[in-house]
Amino acid sequence: MARPAPTAPLPPVAAYLGIDWADAHHDVALQAADAAAVEMGRVAHTPNALAAWLATLGARFGGRPVAVALETSRGPLVHALLEVPWLILYPINPRSLRRFREAFTPSGAKDDGPDARLLLEFLVKHRERLTAWRPDDAATRHLRALVEQRRTAVELRSQLVLQLQATLKGYFPQALTWAGADLARPLALAFLKRWPTLAALQRARPATVRRFYTSHGCRRAARLDARLAEMATALPLTHDAAIIAPSVLGVQLLVGQLEALGVSLATLDDAIAAAFAAHPEAPLFQALPGAGAALAPRLLVAFGTDRRRYATAADLQQETGIAPVTLRSGQTCVVRWRWAVPTFLRQTFHEFAHHSVLHVPWARAFYHAQRARGKSHHVAVRALAFKWIRVLWRCWQDRTPYDDARYTRALASRGSPIAAHLDCAAMEAVA
Repeated sequence: MARPAPTAPLPPVAAYLGIDWADAHHDVALQAADAAAVEMGRVAHTPNALAAWLATLGARFGGRPVAVALETSRGPLVHALLEVPWLILYPINPRSLRRFREAFTPSGAKDDGPDARLLLEFLVKHRERLTAWRPDDAATRHLRALVEQRRTAVELRSQLVLQLQATLKGYFPQALTWAGADLARPLALAFLKRWPTLAALQRARPATVRRFYTSHGCRRAARLDARLAEMATALPLTHDAAIIAPSVLGVQLLVGQLEALGVSLATLDDAIAAAFAAHPEAPLFQALPGAGAALAPRLLVAFGTDRRRYATAADLQQETGIAPVTLRSGQTCVVRWRWAVPTFLRQTFHEFAHHSVLHVPWARAFYHAQRARGKSHHVAVRALAFKWIRVLWRCWQDRTPYDDARYTRALASRGSPIAAHLDCAAMEAVA
């Protein structure tokens, strides 16, 4: 959250607050702007206690601005603080606070009370180098919450699928082939729900199994015949009921969870589509080649609506971790991957760059040029994401949707090496 010192003076505040948040209570350090004394306190984490404490602060300082330093920019405490218009929030990176703490406690000791005081000291002494947090508008925060919930649901689905694979490998490994490659799909879930064991499957009539597959869109006769033959002659991995019976219960549990999760994901997708369509910034992202229904809303919330948040494209490249980190010390200079970044934000641009290779000629040319230079797939995709951020940042700043033909002409007019690759590809296509 650090930044260069601003040219304009910071607005005056009536007091400074450092809050070390927790689940049950929050430790607070307060210093009035016209006093040197630091007041320590504790606030219970209940709506009533927080409301009473904030009302006391408002009455004490007459509704004048109060600067608040805390280690988070989300969560229930932030939700409560956002209700108060006279609070100015300054989220402090936990790593920055840890290093600040270590400067005074080399032993590594940590305590919530001193942390609140350290946050206060950080704010009082270095406020000019901190960025006040400006939350996005309600429409963007709503859409962001939806896409983050969807990501959480997708990750949960992946975990459940892995558990289901492991369970089937222990007693019914053939199901991993016969139920389909994707165990989260309706065909696989219906198959396992109906035939959770090899014995149950082999008791079924071949015509019944055939009808099951055709009803789920599998209609290739030769493939069905081969599969039915495999089922008829398959041997079980084990006959041990002590293994099979508990495993069947486990499969039924996981199948039920995946079915419910599929319904929830469909509901989330509908909600995301509706929120995205109603968002005023949607036209900037909905026609991006390769974005689609999943990535376009994620790209929108990655940028947000506050054009002051990312003054340059480099700000966003660094925030996402797409830009590497340079470390210099003496004669040593190392450029490496940045770890401390919002992972979901980085994934958004990485995934979009990957999909754009299939839909955008210049992106495909750039990717293949990187691969020809010996770069790995992911390094080439990150380099492409780096370029895409610059392009999309300009579109976002100018409120102009991306125009692929216009950008391709710009590449040619500037004599970009990518344009040369595009010309070669066009000549090969004609030949």
